[in-house]
Amino acid sequence: MVNKPSWHLGVDAETGADFRTVFERTIEIVDEAASELEGDAWPVLGVHPGLITRLVDDRGFDPEEARDLMQAGIDVAAEYVDSGAALALKSGRPHYEVDDDVWAASNAVMRRAFEHGAELDCAVQLHAEASEDMTEVADWAADAGMPSHRVVKHYAGGRLEGPTPSVMADKDRLRTAAERGEPFLMETDYIDDPDRPGAVLGPKTVPRRVRWLLENGFEEAVRMAHVETPKRVYGIDTEATLERD
Repeated sequence: MVNKPSWHLGVDAETGADFRTVFERTIEIVDEAASELEGDAWPVLGVHPGLITRLVDDRGFDPEEARDLMQAGIDVAAEYVDSGAALALKSGRPHYEVDDDVWAASNAVMRRAFEHGAELDCAVQLHAEASEDMTEVADWAADAGMPSHRVVKHYAGGRLEGPTPSVMADKDRLRTAAERGEPFLMETDYIDDPDRPGAVLGPKTVPRRVRWLLENGFEEAVRMAHVETPKRVYGIDTEATLERD
């Protein structure tokens, strides 16, 4: 479970410590879910890359000031991973057009996350532009000492070079990923927004798509997406979560 953008929780951060409210609330929700539902859940914490636009355009930060604040937020998120309270980090860069200096600042924030990923031996999930080739970003992770397969591209299509794709659970993307035969994950990007019920895809979409994959002969792809890749990327044993008291 990934934390919501800080501003969605009414947090206008001035320091890295201000993000703790967002992180603590996310951990609380994860604990509630894990106690009430079958299986398990893990928090992924970080700073939404879209924050830089709000800081620069709405709050008068220059890109370097925004970079420093967002890096400080990533540093705090890393503390939760280090303590075992969170599983992985979240970062990225805007998926829309921005000025060169904002782009450079965003990349610097992302690279800070990779530094922590290397130090803590954890995954880094990216919110970034649509692309089928992010080898440059994967190379930045490797330069920081982080295995590139532990970089996860959120909202991915079925084909991606570089990071591990977390594929949106629509049939076309999943068929592409399954036929490609490379490691991938599945997601819905469900945001739990009362004003947008079921957006982006509802939480029941993944089990429905798993059944569809199985019906179409993609048993190996299902195991890859739900057992092998989570273990390879996040270091979690999803099969063990089925063993509940």
